[in-house]
Amino acid sequence: MPDRIPRLLCSALLALAAGCTTVGPAADGPAVGRELDAGGLRAAALADADLGAGYTVVLMSPGQDTAPDQERETADVPACQPVLDAVAPRKAASGPSAEADLSVTRAGDPDGAVYAGLLAFGPGRAERLQDELEQVLAHCSGFTSAAGGGAAPGRAVTTRHRLTRADTPTPEGADAVTAFTLTNESGAVTLSQRALLARVGTALAVFSTVGTGREPAAEPDPEVVRAQLAKLRAAQRG
Repeated sequence: MPDRIPRLLCSALLALAAGCTTVGPAADGPAVGRELDAGGLRAAALADADLGAGYTVVLMSPGQDTAPDQERETADVPACQPVLDAVAPRKAASGPSAEADLSVTRAGDPDGAVYAGLLAFGPGRAERLQDELEQVLAHCSGFTSAAGGGAAPGRAVTTRHRLTRADTPTPEGADAVTAFTLTNESGAVTLSQRALLARVGTALAVFSTVGTGREPAAEPDPEVVRAQLAKLRAAQRG
């Protein structure tokens, strides 16, 4: 499965919230750790040595998931449009102050790859984004998208999507967690993408996996999640 799919899912979490903000700016709570810049986030990303034997970590370069332009898909439920605007090759309307992306694979488990995005924000912003994401998940359980026929109007391609919240305990090192599965139910093969978003101080860490057909997207490797959250928290404490 191409790296680009789950990495764009990380960006979808931001666009979901940015596209569904219904409350004004909230007063920032007490600062929890320092805000990391791009260099700090990359230093806080996992390396092979942070995990046990058999794990391989690849730190991705900015823009590595960029794809050529294509027609914009439109959701039949307006509240769900930010999902499509994120997973299509478009720039999100809002984003973090810094970002680092990585992939983690484990020998003997080729289908268990975990893709992670570390996203830094100003004080209070990460918490507000997570709260807004919860609102989106409550109102966007299923929708259909359509891509225009371009030079052949009337031949639009429609796709059915399902967005399902996943109950998961808050992992060690996280202040709060939100998890969900996004499923593409059209076509001969079902594609599922599972994401776990953990808030750590002023940052969000997004972990995602991909599944196809009868092999649904697995829960992100708990060892990878635990190790990354611990390293991110330590970096914020300086």
